[in-house]
This record gives sequence, C-alpha cells and structure tokens, in this order.
Amino acid sequence: MRNIALALTLAAAAPLFAQSYRITHTYTLGGDGRWDYVVPDPANHRLFIARQTRVMVVDEDSGKLLGEVTGIQGAHGTALAPASGHGFATSGNDQSVVMFDLKTFKTLGRIPAAEDADAIIYDSASNRVFTFNGDAHSSTVIDPAGKLITNIPLGGKPEYGASAGDGKVYANLTDTSEVVEIDAKTATVVRRWSTAPCRQPVSMALDTAHHRLFSGCRSGLMAISDYQAGKVVATVPIGKGVDGAGFDAASGNAFASNADGTLTVIHQDTQDQYHVVENLPTAQGARNMGLDPTNHRVFLVSAKFGPPPAGGRAPVLPGTFTLMVVERAAAAR
Repeated sequence: MRNIALALTLAAAAPLFAQSYRITHTYTLGGDGRWDYVVPDPANHRLFIARQTRVMVVDEDSGKLLGEVTGIQGAHGTALAPASGHGFATSGNDQSVVMFDLKTFKTLGRIPAAEDADAIIYDSASNRVFTFNGDAHSSTVIDPAGKLITNIPLGGKPEYGASAGDGKVYANLTDTSEVVEIDAKTATVVRRWSTAPCRQPVSMALDTAHHRLFSGCRSGLMAISDYQAGKVVATVPIGKGVDGAGFDAASGNAFASNADGTLTVIHQDTQDQYHVVENLPTAQGARNMGLDPTNHRVFLVSAKFGPPPAGGRAPVLPGTFTLMVVERAAAAR
C-alpha cells in the first residue's frame, strides 16, 4: 500500500515537474542604452529589441546581431506587418513612428503619432497598426503602407496591448486600472472593465482559444479576464516590477517577467482556474520578455548596473546587455 501511495503521489506531482523551466542560453549583445519591449518574429525566428536610439534585430537561435533600425528617439515598441514588408517602431521622444523595411531594416518613413508613443501592435484582421500613447491617453492608428488614419481617445494612460485576431484590440490603462476594447475597423472604444483587485495593469497577453486576457499589474498580481464577458475571472500573485507577459497555448502556461529578477510561470488548470508553477530566478531588471509560440521559448533581456546616483537610476554598465533564453526543462534535455 505504501508503494502504491508513493506512486500515486509521484504521478500527481509529475505534471508540475514537467512544467519547470530553466535558462538554457545566454548571449551578451552589448551596446549602450536601456531597453524596452522584446518582440519576436516567429516566422523568421528573430527578435526586435528596443534600445533607446535604435531597435536591435537578433537571431533567436544564435544570439547574433542581424542589424539595427536606427534614427529613433526613445525606442519602445516594434510592430511587424509582414504582408506589407514593413515594420514599425515607436519613437516616443519625438511623438512619431518609424516605418522600416523588414528585410534590410532601412528606415522608409516617419509617421506622426502622439505624446509618449510607447507600445505598438499590428492587427491582421483590420490590417492596421495601433500605437499606445501613454501621456496622450490615446492610440494612433496607421495603415501599413505608412499613412496616418486617426487617433483614438482612450480615457486613460495605456501601456501594452494585444490583438485578438477577430477585429478587436485590447489595451491596459495603468492609471485607471482598466482594460479597454477597441473595434479595430471603426477605430472606437466599445467597452472597458476594471482589473480590480489588480492595480496598475501594464503587460498583456491573450489566450484566444478560450477568450482569456492576462494583465500583469505593478501591484503584484496578474488579472485574468474573460474578454468576451468583460470581467476578471481570476488573479494570481506575480513578482515585483512586471513589464512583460506571454501565453503559450501548447503548454497552457502564462508568464510574467519581473524587474525583481523572476519569471513567474502560471499554469491554466481550467479557463477560470490558475496556479503559480514557479518563480524562476532570472536577472535583476529582466522585466521585458518575448514569447515565440513556434518553439515555445521565452526571451528575456537585462544587464549589469552600477551604483545609482543620489535620487537617480542605476546606470547600465557598458557592454553588459544580455539576452537570456528560457525553455521548459523537459524540452531542454
């Protein structure tokens, strides 16, 4: 009986062990400047990483720098519109979006946006690009050919957003602790709902199969919403200083990358039930992540920091900027 009980205990624990993750590769990319969003290009296994004055384009498999998109003043997000052959990078300091060639990374034009142009995404259903302009409390809508369409008032300060692929775009409003739903074709806000008790939502990811939306909040929670019903259905604890999120449909795992040097891994038990699998140690400041759904890898970036000046931010030590690759332990063996 004792052996049977032990076997049952191990069998029950096996799924948890199978879900564990580890850092399998690290690549020193170097270069000056802080960073922001890490945006995968799954079709080509590339990463687009914002670095203040430019966007670095990195090969996922080798960590090799493939090129850079230059001429950016305050780089934050990158959106890819492959059918047009164009990429788009927010240039927050001059309230614009830089359009570039996806093959050569050469700048093709500059489109006016709004104050604090930050995150940016491409919605395939409407064939439009949407920026999220923090201080302007708006979203700039752009045709992938490079034409400004309109600016949408959002009623709050947006952080990251996501496309559901069905003509709806979602964004977190960090100052009002809400999610807004945008009709991509009419370019209007059609719904909003509270993320309470999750406060200051920033990062976002979607599970489109089950219509679930993950909002990583600076208050130390992740809120999971039913985005069809427009309500929060669950919350789970995450690390401090979140800025990135992802959802891998193959494993049923959601992720939150946190500035405290952890990657919170959350498993979807049912549509409305979730539990934290682990808080994987990463690196201090590794709060931005990208997930490639084709190989299920999570990509994190960070660097080493010097002592902070009085009342200021700790400086990034030159040459220490690093890319980390995280994979499921079972897959990595």
